[in-house]
Amino acid sequence: MASGARNGGARAGSKMDRQQGPAATPKPAAGKPRLSASASAGGAAYRRTSSGPLPAAGGGGRASSDSGVSSRVRVAVRLRPRNAEEQVADADFADCVELQPELKRLKLRKNNWESDTFEFDEVLTEFSSQKRVYEVVAKPVVESVLEGYNGTVMAYGQTGTGKTFTLGRLGDEDTAARGIMVRAMEDILADITPETDTISLSYLQLYMEMIQDLLDPVNDNIAIVEDPRTGDVSLPGATVVEVRDQKSFMDLLRIGEAHRAAANTKMNTESSRSHAILMVNVRRAVKGRNEMDVSMSAENGHSSSMMGSLRPPIVRKSKLVVVDLAGSERIDKSGSEGHTLEEAKSINLSLSSLGKCINALAESSAHVPVRDSKLTRLLKDSFGGTARTSLVVTIGPSPRHRGETTSTIMFGQRAMKVQNMVKLKEEFDYKSLCRRLDIELDKLIAENERQRKYFDDEVERITTEAQCRVVEVERECKIALENEKMKYHQEYLDSIKILEEKWKVHQQSPKKEVKETESTSNGDVHDLLQNEKMLRQSAEDESNDLRNQLLHWKKMEATATAEVVKLRRMLDTEASQKDKFEEEIAVLKSQLMQLSLDADETRMSLDTGDGPGKIFPGLDSLMSHTRSSQPREQSNGPKAPVAKLFEQVGLQKILSLLESEEPDVRVHAVKVVANLAAEEANQEKIVEAGGLTSLLMLLRSSEDETIRRVAAGAIANLAMNETNQDLIMAQGGVTLLSMTASDAEDPQTLRMVAGAIANLCGNDKLQARLRGEGGIKALLGMVKCGHPDVLAQVARGIANFAKCESRAATQGNKVGRSLLVDDGALPWIVKNANNEAAPIRRHIELALCHLAQHEVNAKDIVSEGALWELVRISRDCSREDIRMLAYRTLTSSPTLQSEMRRLRIEC
Repeated sequence: MASGARNGGARAGSKMDRQQGPAATPKPAAGKPRLSASASAGGAAYRRTSSGPLPAAGGGGRASSDSGVSSRVRVAVRLRPRNAEEQVADADFADCVELQPELKRLKLRKNNWESDTFEFDEVLTEFSSQKRVYEVVAKPVVESVLEGYNGTVMAYGQTGTGKTFTLGRLGDEDTAARGIMVRAMEDILADITPETDTISLSYLQLYMEMIQDLLDPVNDNIAIVEDPRTGDVSLPGATVVEVRDQKSFMDLLRIGEAHRAAANTKMNTESSRSHAILMVNVRRAVKGRNEMDVSMSAENGHSSSMMGSLRPPIVRKSKLVVVDLAGSERIDKSGSEGHTLEEAKSINLSLSSLGKCINALAESSAHVPVRDSKLTRLLKDSFGGTARTSLVVTIGPSPRHRGETTSTIMFGQRAMKVQNMVKLKEEFDYKSLCRRLDIELDKLIAENERQRKYFDDEVERITTEAQCRVVEVERECKIALENEKMKYHQEYLDSIKILEEKWKVHQQSPKKEVKETESTSNGDVHDLLQNEKMLRQSAEDESNDLRNQLLHWKKMEATATAEVVKLRRMLDTEASQKDKFEEEIAVLKSQLMQLSLDADETRMSLDTGDGPGKIFPGLDSLMSHTRSSQPREQSNGPKAPVAKLFEQVGLQKILSLLESEEPDVRVHAVKVVANLAAEEANQEKIVEAGGLTSLLMLLRSSEDETIRRVAAGAIANLAMNETNQDLIMAQGGVTLLSMTASDAEDPQTLRMVAGAIANLCGNDKLQARLRGEGGIKALLGMVKCGHPDVLAQVARGIANFAKCESRAATQGNKVGRSLLVDDGALPWIVKNANNEAAPIRRHIELALCHLAQHEVNAKDIVSEGALWELVRISRDCSREDIRMLAYRTLTSSPTLQSEMRRLRIEC
């Protein structure tokens, strides 16, 4: 029957939720060759590597490198239950396989008395639920993808054995039947931050050796592009869709399943006729020291914050590839003919090519035939590459298909021998840095234009006011002079008129009275003349006063003019500063272009394998070039980094500022000391100069939350040195940290305090004193905060303390009941042993294992219910070392063994 569309219907399979903990993974053999180039899922190279554990999330690397850790391909086998046809046809025959899930073994019956035994990483019975299959097969891979590693989940098996049911079941009718694709996307979307992280996917099928886009059926022959320099392969023609929520992802899966090729055969009514490949790209931002440096510079009020922000942010890019292989089939059993026969030939040919590659990798062959099929080219990174790979092989119980079942089992056995070199890929996000610098440049230009406009308006306002005042004064002076002149002129005329009248009267009077009144008239005239002189003198005085006032107003006018000139000079100065600032902006733009070129060179060096050591020197040289290109008058400003400030000012001067009366000065000083304390080379100098004593005094006396938080962080950095730990204890540091923890409410302050105490918990010599001064009580008291970062530090401190107790017992020292148990830490440990946060859970699991190693603590372990957590850790812990430690602890303790026998628990 010709191939056609399907709707992703269910495959056969019954299930029940029965949890089986994964046992420790066997150590893989070293020296296996691996694929040389990445598919669209990531890049890798054929090389021999040594085995090693998978690193924890949040590793310290700032960029991807050629170094990695070896990780063997994990293989699980899943048995499909008998279908209706097999229940009738094989009713008188036993199943050809016998599963032993508790031993992770499978027996393949040759006949009634002979059988072959095979071991796998997981053995899943016909009753295993979809949730159980996801947790043991795909969840570790999904967690690695979220931590920045590439991952692959693939299903292989005979047609009709439930591969698509295991991987691609949508679960529309029954949510418990959801497959690995749906459950993996649920975990990814639940872990990311939508504001900073992005998820995108492509959904493809390999049909008749043609790569077709299931999201865009018109795009039916996508070419594989291979980088001739690095060997990386990609599919640039595939449709890439960004996913924001689970609903949109489900819609995309339905679209892809509707376009996938399927046909009806004798073996399966809905047989997949193509290999389906789901590629999920995860891009996550990493918050690290760069953001902290920028925020610290902003808090300190430095004008060089733009220069400090030249350090680009870091992103992690990883890819999850889920491959649903078409089933292998025999033509005589499937009844394929015509076009369906051609499809079967193409499927078997590609699966044969994949088997040859697996055989070559398992046998350490010098040549791996990757180019025999497009399927093997796309899966370069999954087998022998840089991805963490999990393979589930599906088999049927029918003895009629014993040959196909045997072939599937042997494929899985060979795949378990393949070694991958798992790598973390981190990149500098130069595009984000460029956008941030563009925004800062726009802000600075806008601020400069705003200040220029303000100065222009202010000069214009002052000039207008001065001119108005001068005109008003001149008008008032003129009016006053005119009034005074008219007044004195009128008085003068009145005096002359009075004198004339008196003179006429004097001429008309008798002569005889002339002599009598002569003396009197002369006296009156003399008085009038004296009065006239006084009036004239008064008028002259008032005129002089008006002249003086006029001179005063003219002086004021000259002063206003001088002020205008001064403002014009200030305006000219601002204009020159603007020109210098524009020159600086031009320099920054040129440096920004150079930075982009350096970014490209950095990516090229990463691809060619220059290693991480060349990333930071390039960035440092760029920073030194940036600083040297600044104007000379700004070179002495606050743009020097902390190290330069340390060399120029001196440590004693910086420490003296911790005692300043100004709060802002103390805040800036303690932040500088904290930055210096983060470098091991400066710690001894800080302690010798009395910096530790000053920091402890700040904890004791300061009420400022910022000062206490930063001081606690600096003490935590100093507490990483064993010598400094003794000094901190001698100066009462644990008591001060405990008091700070009881008073603080800020989660970040509590995180710093918990980190300092956690560092002290790692010193074997200080345990009794640390507990006596309330260190353990303080740690347990901080769990009330509930913040994940605080809880992670508390868990780390308890793990360090328990590890020291365990080490003391191993060295032959007499050790009594654990101090942690005496202080009541065990109930909290049991409560959080299965915490959702991986850092908290791993520290607590390690602490519980160390506590249980001492027989004297065994009764408390049993009474608090910690035995069940130890059993869970020995089965389900994702870290092999902790899982093996829990297993050894359970098997070596008589008390725990007795309790396990009583409860009928198998380790």
